[in-house]
Order: sequence, then C-alpha cells, then structure tokens
Amino acid sequence: MAARSSSRSSAKDRPSYRCTECGWTTAKWLGRCPECQAWGTVEEFGAPAVRTTAPGRVTSAALPIGQVDGRQATARSTGVDELDRVLGGGLVPGAVVLLAGEPGVGKSTLLLDVAAKAATDDHRTLYVTGEESAGQVRLRADRIGALSEHLYLAAETDLSAVLGHLDSVKPSLLILDSVQTVASPEIDGAPGGMAQVREVAGALIRASKERGMSTLLVGHVTKDGAIAGPRLLEHLVDVVLHFEGDRHARLRLVRGVKNRYGATDEVGCFELHDEGITGLADPSGLFLTRRAEPVPGTCLTVTLEGRRPLVAEVQALTVDSQIPSPRRTTSGLETSRVSMMLAVLEQRGRISALGKRDIYSATVGGVKLSEPAADLAVALALASAASDTPLPKNLVAIGEVGLAGEVRRVTGVQRRLSEAARLGFTHALVPTDPGRVPDGMRVLEVADIGDALRVLPRRERADRSRADAPEQG
Repeated sequence: MAARSSSRSSAKDRPSYRCTECGWTTAKWLGRCPECQAWGTVEEFGAPAVRTTAPGRVTSAALPIGQVDGRQATARSTGVDELDRVLGGGLVPGAVVLLAGEPGVGKSTLLLDVAAKAATDDHRTLYVTGEESAGQVRLRADRIGALSEHLYLAAETDLSAVLGHLDSVKPSLLILDSVQTVASPEIDGAPGGMAQVREVAGALIRASKERGMSTLLVGHVTKDGAIAGPRLLEHLVDVVLHFEGDRHARLRLVRGVKNRYGATDEVGCFELHDEGITGLADPSGLFLTRRAEPVPGTCLTVTLEGRRPLVAEVQALTVDSQIPSPRRTTSGLETSRVSMMLAVLEQRGRISALGKRDIYSATVGGVKLSEPAADLAVALALASAASDTPLPKNLVAIGEVGLAGEVRRVTGVQRRLSEAARLGFTHALVPTDPGRVPDGMRVLEVADIGDALRVLPRRERADRSRADAPEQG
C-alpha cells in the first residue's frame, strides 16, 4: 500500500513542459513544438494539480438563439471608409483588434486619424501611447489635423495606470500603441516578454468585454514579418490586421488576416503623404503610367487584392550584358516567377535573345504582384522589351502561364475585366472561356504563350524568325 502511494505521489510531482507560444503541454521536453512548429519555446513548469470545479451561479440565463438581441453587436463606423471595409463595417462594441506592421509604415498615423474621427459627444476615445511622449503625439495630431475635444491622450507604460484611465475617461474606443510597451507590475519580466504581453492583452480584453468598449492594439513584427509575441495573442483577439507597404512608396495596404465579424479577404488601400494618411477608394491610378503612345517593355494586368481588382503595370528592360553571368533584377515581382517566364519564353516562345542579356523587371507605384494571374503580363512585357516593340494600346493581359507554355484560367476574370473596362481599356488577353465580357471590351482568348505572342506586331515575329533560321553558307 505504501509503495502504491509513493508511486502515485511521484507521478503527481513529475514536471511537465509547456510551449510558451501556443500553450501546448507534454510530459517530456522537445526542441520544437509540434503544435505551432516554433523552436525553443517548450519550457518546464510544475505539473498542474487536479482540480474539480463545482457548478456556480450563472451571470445570464441561456436563451434560444432567435431571442438573443443582435443589436448589441452592431458595428460603429471608425470614420475611415477603407478601414471599415476591412473590419466588415466598423468596430463592434467589445471587439479587440490587433494591428501589426513594420516600424515606420504608418500605424500610429492611421490610428491617430481614426481616434479623432471616431470621437463624438456620445463616444469618447482614449489614445494611450507607450512609445512616445504626449507632446510628440500632439505634434503629429497638429500635422495631420487629428484634433477633437472628445479625444483623450495619455502616455503610460503601466497596466494599472491604463486601467485607471479607463475608469476616469470611460471611453467607447481605446487605442494602445503598443501592447509590447505596457507591463504589469504583478508579472515578472521585461515589457514585451511573453508573460507580460499575455497578461496585458488578457486584462485589456476582459476590460473591453465588460465595458462594451472597442479596443485597437498595435503590435510589433519580427524580422520575417510575423507578429511579435506569443501566438496565443492572435487567438485571443477578435480581429488581426496587417499593415503593409514599402516605406519608399505612397501606397499602404491594410489586410485582414482574422476577423470574427466579417470576411478575411478584404483589403483597404491608403496613401501616406506629408499631411497624413488618406483612404483610396480607387487606387488603380497609382499603379499606372499614362502615356500618349505605348512604350516597349510595358504591359498592364489586373490583380486581385482580396476581392478588390486593381489595374497594375508591369515594366521590363533588357540590355546587352557586359559580364559572363547576366543580371536578373526584380522589384515588386517574385524573382522565381520572372525566371520561370524567361524559361518559358525561351523554350516555348522561341525567343533566344533573353539568355545573354541583363533583364530588369518592376511594377509601378510600389504594388507587389505575387499571384499567378500576372504571369501573362510579365511574359508579354519581357517579350516586348526583347524585341523593342510596344504592345497595342489599351491592352490588359490576365492569365497564369505554365511550364508547358499553356495559359491557365484564374479566379475572378469577370471582375478583373469589369475593372479594366471601367478605366477605359478596350482589349484584353485572357485564358479560354472567360465568361461574360463587359460591353465595349474586345477579348482575345489564348490557349498558350504562342497565341499570346501573336499580339506583338509582325516586325517582332519576323525578327524572331530570322534569328531562329539556320545560317546559309
């Protein structure tokens, strides 16, 4: 009997291991968590004591779902239409939103503009900054015109002080910039650590649900672009947004990654300038270069950012190489897909002049084209640059190109064509069976890259034929 009691006691005291990222537990140590695939996050902690929870008093009786009042979850507009588009109509009372992005991309500027526009007589806004002083935020507010008598500003890094401001101001919207700079005195560890981030986020989420207060949290990102801190943070919040953009370009994109109140395939477009940040209801003009005459090496395509079609321009330039290994430089395009298009053009399109030339390819306006639907436009721009022959005017190219040279169908062809027709384009190259074509749009269905290259003027095809013809002695 004593031996059985001893073994039971040793099993109870046996240490366990838990992943600090996702909370997964195991009986032995592992170098990599099999749940979230993170390295070095499994740490030892005491085995949890076995407890039983007795039934307690319920806070509210369970109701049939048809009798639940859904008006309490009605979204309220933030005053920024493009952000409302991504959120699914606005901010829901009690919702917690995490906005993450690289330093300097414009997160604080956007949220300060939202704070001022969302503040009204009936809905106060509290902006808590932990990275800047109150004076610095005031200077930015003066610059972008984000001033309101119902917008309250506080510079705090202590969680208890933030909760105290909630009691005194009673805001309808809380903005915390950022969650990694606030710490709780009851938890060991520096601000930004896993335990601190978990505690701060948990306390603010509880306060938001109890008060019916919307909360916007700013989060840092790691070197690879992922949200810093424990992965549990993304599971706790209701909405996760990514703020993207090249700091050397004006375009900024807010992309929904998780949204309990709306779709996750929406994208908001913004333009960052000296006077602040403004939403772009029609951002296609940023990605185009209007010319009187077509230029060799340029081709237009229509990309889908979420469910929003955007007309973008692909540019290519080829020059004689002065080194044994020609350069391949890309900007806004995936290098691997450009290399694939070069191989397809050389093998399937019979264009042999590309292998020994320096090739530069880019997009206009800082837009990044990563979807396969831009393959056909990239291939045509490269072929046009190689022959120094412009493509026909008002032409867009849509389609994925395979290694066998076939042009494959892509999603949303009708939406893409409608956007191109709205902007005045009259001709389009698309895969076979595109569906309904907008009025005034002439569509040429192409089955492979050879069919697509026939849109180039005859001079290019004649030059290519002469280059491929065997020399006569």
